[in-house]
Amino acid sequence: MASPYDTLEDRAFWRKGVVACDPHAVADLYRPKFPITKDTGIMTAGSCFAQHVHRTLKDRNWSVIDTESPTGMFSRAALNRFGYAMYSARYGNIYTVRQLLQLLREAYGDVTPANPVWTRDGRFFDAQRPNVEPDGLDSADLVLEARASHLKAVCAALTKADVFVFTLGLTEAWMHRNSGTVYPTAPGTIAGDFDASIYAFHNFTTSEILADLAAVREILQTVNPQKKMLLTVSPVPLTATAAGGHVLAASTYSKAVLRAAAGEFSAAHEDVDYFPSFEVITNPAARSSFYKDNLRSVEEDGVNAAMRMFFAAHDPNGADEAPLPTRPQDEDGDDDVICEEALIRARET
Repeated sequence: MASPYDTLEDRAFWRKGVVACDPHAVADLYRPKFPITKDTGIMTAGSCFAQHVHRTLKDRNWSVIDTESPTGMFSRAALNRFGYAMYSARYGNIYTVRQLLQLLREAYGDVTPANPVWTRDGRFFDAQRPNVEPDGLDSADLVLEARASHLKAVCAALTKADVFVFTLGLTEAWMHRNSGTVYPTAPGTIAGDFDASIYAFHNFTTSEILADLAAVREILQTVNPQKKMLLTVSPVPLTATAAGGHVLAASTYSKAVLRAAAGEFSAAHEDVDYFPSFEVITNPAARSSFYKDNLRSVEEDGVNAAMRMFFAAHDPNGADEAPLPTRPQDEDGDDDVICEEALIRARET
């Protein structure tokens, strides 16, 4: 009797599908469930790696939604410093699915996050996006006014979107004990004060993430029953863990849970797909060459390898447009993305 493996494609075998392939162009890794074109309204959100996705699509002149960035002759660096032009609205990085779900529910008036304003050195910050105003605002009222305007921009982006692209970043989060409100960063990292009687650490499980994804999908389909979801997983490891173990084990757990949840959820729904940028960046054949020396930040070659795969699948005629835009770097030549989580590095000794 013939083996069931005898008729499988080359992509099913490690030697042919990985070892024999150029890690910059892994053949046949991504087969989309549904088309996405330059004219498709794309809404982006997620962890800091998602900034690469938004930027590259924008630089290729795809229809990436942005309902909050000001118009005018502003440099990208100046816009990004204040949270603009990073995503489809000025929500900053959204690291967990629970944080995304909370934002959508807040935008439609169903929830109000606890402790919405944090302080630092006499300045006031939006606890849900503490990095968008690096120097804070003059009063709590100004923070709340800015947030009300922001939530309108979120609703506008959701209305325009045909495809919602979300990058799952972390399982670890800090939560308000009484209300369950989650925050993008621990109180005290950027602003606010940590009080263990008020805030608690939480590490989301696969089942929790699947439930949150289902709730997100329900909201998106309420806005537009034809709306699609494209999930990715950030290849950026944790910079630190509060789970009590080694950061390597914690990072492995986090990425394994996120990848399992994204895979299971996309397999269960025809309107949800998974884009394997995580697999491209972490491919053993690349021998970590897609990471910078800190082994966390993703090199431009890695971003380009992942995005070339996207364009090859959705825009074959433009897949070989050369080169992909060079992304800016800061004055130290470090990673250009803005990542609140990485601010924990300032506390490392």
